[in-house]
Amino acid sequence: MGSGGRDLAKYFVGAGGWAYFKVPAVNSLEAYSKLFSFVEVNSTFYARPDLKVVESWRRRVPQDFEFSVRLNRAATHKHKLEPNEEAFKVFDYTTQICKILGSELIVIQTPKDLQYDQKKVQSVKDFFESVNLTGLRIAWEVRSREKKMPEALINLMQERNVIHCVDLSREDPSYESDQLYTRLFGKGEHNLYQFSDGELLEIDSRTKRKEYEKITVSFHNVRMYKDAARYKQYKETGGFPSITRYVGLESLRAVLKEDAKFPATKEDLIKNQGWKVIDFTKDKRVHVKEILRRLPGKEYQDIDEVIVNLNKLQHL
Repeated sequence: MGSGGRDLAKYFVGAGGWAYFKVPAVNSLEAYSKLFSFVEVNSTFYARPDLKVVESWRRRVPQDFEFSVRLNRAATHKHKLEPNEEAFKVFDYTTQICKILGSELIVIQTPKDLQYDQKKVQSVKDFFESVNLTGLRIAWEVRSREKKMPEALINLMQERNVIHCVDLSREDPSYESDQLYTRLFGKGEHNLYQFSDGELLEIDSRTKRKEYEKITVSFHNVRMYKDAARYKQYKETGGFPSITRYVGLESLRAVLKEDAKFPATKEDLIKNQGWKVIDFTKDKRVHVKEILRRLPGKEYQDIDEVIVNLNKLQHL
């Protein structure tokens, strides 16, 4: 069972943007804000929105709705957080967006090819010391090819009160903060992933390893709205909702009908459909790959042939 409402107030669950949250005849952000109380503004990473547009975002949501704002990639990927005039301009514009939205968090994501030697760490320190962070906090996702963050970078982030943002489905933060901020992509290729009940339970367990003052859980996988809603319902009720109207092989049939292409080999189906989740039982959702792995290794002409072959297996 879930933790109930006792600690729910400190959890902010949502997704990376609202553009794909579609409800007929309703503005996407307004519709989104009826289900969630938080969103990470992802579009600011790619473009600089007009501030009047930003003002309209704030007007469309309830007063207690929270935004975090992603720093534009010009600062992180072009200028690489170097303390120069252009990077400062980009950061300043982001702070203006935060002020309009009432946001306290700027989300920074740096590229994998950035090397944090002594010189680089010093330049990032100079950058942070030169920008106005009054009333703002940085959540920094350090993407790196290295397995472990350099100690000098960790020290800098702790000194500047930066939240180490990670994908909790893959790793834990490198140091403790009073707040937790996680961007969830999952274990698939890029963001092609859907979380099983067990994985959401593991993520929830990781949010409880420390007594955080605030926990922000931002889904960024391809099924981000559904998974965020499932996790939110778990936090509220202690149980997960169904994904389809069926269970077992009929649930698999419904999921494969979405976009499975035939003829297809067992390997094709696992590669293209295995990341999805079905209702294995009324109370358990698992990845499609767990079921498809039991198929005989051959080419299948349609969904019916897949179901028939799985039906022949015992103890499915």
